[in-house]
Formats: sequence, C-alpha cells, structure tokens
Amino acid sequence: MHLPKKVTIIEVGPRDGLQNEKNNIPTDDKIAFIHKLKNAGIKEMELTSFVSPKWVPQMKDANEVIQACLDNTRNFVLAPNRKGIDRLFETNCKAVAVFVGVSETFNKKNINKSTRESMEELQPIIAELKQKNYFVRACISTSFYCPYEGKINEQEVSKLCSQFVQNGVDELSVADTIGMANPKEVFSLFSKLKAQLPDTLITGHFHDTRGMAIANVFAALQTGVDRFDTSAGGLGGCPFAPGATGNVATEDVVYMLEQMGIETGIDLSKLVEAVDIIRPHLTRSIESKYYRLQTQGK
Repeated sequence: MHLPKKVTIIEVGPRDGLQNEKNNIPTDDKIAFIHKLKNAGIKEMELTSFVSPKWVPQMKDANEVIQACLDNTRNFVLAPNRKGIDRLFETNCKAVAVFVGVSETFNKKNINKSTRESMEELQPIIAELKQKNYFVRACISTSFYCPYEGKINEQEVSKLCSQFVQNGVDELSVADTIGMANPKEVFSLFSKLKAQLPDTLITGHFHDTRGMAIANVFAALQTGVDRFDTSAGGLGGCPFAPGATGNVATEDVVYMLEQMGIETGIDLSKLVEAVDIIRPHLTRSIESKYYRLQTQGK
C-alpha cells in the first residue's frame, strides 16, 4: 500500500456539526469550542455559515464567531449564494466554501435551484472571489448516493468537479452526504478524480450513517487522498438529507491515522477537551468511539 505520510484534517464541527442541533448553543461556547480545537492542532476549519437564520437558526451568530476566531490558519465560511458572499466581503475571512449537489432533486430541495442553475450562478461569483484572492473550496454534495434519486453516476460527479476546477476553485470536498458509500465505490471515484484532476486539492467528506466512514477514509487514503473533513465528536447531519447522521469523528480518524504512522499534528487529549465544551448543549449523544472510551464514567 502507498499511503500518505501526512494528512490534513479540516474540522467541520463548528459549522456542519452544529447546524442541525436543535438547542440554541451560546455563542461564547461555540467560540470556546473553536479555540480549543485550534489549540489541539487544527489548522483548517469551517467556522460557520452565512445562511438565512430562518432556515438554519444555529448560524445566526456567524459574524460574532468569525470576529472572535479568525487567525493565521485557514478559516472557512460557507456562503451558498450571492447574499452570503456579500456578507463574507464585510468580514476579514479570506477562505470560503460553496456547494452544489450532483443530484438535481437534492439541489432543488436544498437551495431551490437545479444543479445547472447553481453552477451558472456560482461561475461569476467564483471568478470574483479568485480575483480578490480568496481561497475557494467547492463542496460536492451527494457524490455517491442521494436520498431521493439513489445511486449517483460517477461520470456526473467527475463532470461537476471538472466544471468547478475550470471555474478556478482551489479545492474539491467530495461528500458522501447520506453515508451510503462503501470502500469499493470510494476507491473507484477518488482514483478517477485524482487521475483526472492531479493539480487540485481533493478532500474526502464522509458521514457515518451506516458505520462505514472510517473504512471509506482508509479506501480514499489508498488513492492518495490526504485531506479529510471530520467533525469533533462525530457531530453533524444535513437538514435537507433525511436520515443523514453525523460526520466521521475527528478523534476516531486521528487515532486511526496516528496508529498507522500517518502524521496529523493533532493532540487527541485536547480534541476530547473540545468535545467536553460542546457536549452539555447537545440533544444527541456523542457517537465517537474514541471519545466514549476516554470519558467512560464521567
């Protein structure tokens, strides 16, 4: 096996992990959570998102979170449309995430646009962002399965990824949004994308709905992928993808990688402390196996 010697973890807990949480989490605790994650060694993170508080009320404090948490590491804000981008321009954040679903049905239910309409809207936005020296990541939702359309054709994923790269994005985050992919499918798709787009950062984003996320991370590693979106505590779930549970847990992935001799630069004990901060505010249990083992009896 030819595995990477070093892996970059992109922590998505503060945004993707908390967006679907029903409790109103105090802004100060979100900020403390983010600072502890950074202290654990996280160098890239999704801080929050500029979305309508009507639809995602957990993100209504986006400005306060950004103001308190920007530093010299890479801090992403999800901005799914023109209004979100305009709000981004009012901050000092210089890294942004946009997203499009490969599935037409998912895209329409999520942002009320077809995949083609979304790309047409994003093309000039991406050009503007790159002209202003922003780092742009494109999140490719439903890259394997869709809750409405079922199995997604690999060629459609490759086509959408190529469009984004032609438009100038820096990174592709390729997502198993509802956690139905298996390692064989992951190896196949990521092998093709790595060969097709050798000069683009490609990141794996896996949900653990069926307990396959760690196996899928390992499959992606074998294709040369060395960037993964993970969520402390395994928090997460998409409000527009019925049945989608949390992202793969940061501490579980870091533990596996470090045990395999793959460097992450992340302190596991401090990751556990970060989850301790947010845990009292959650309505759901922590699914991370590493966290549960470390906190038994607490």
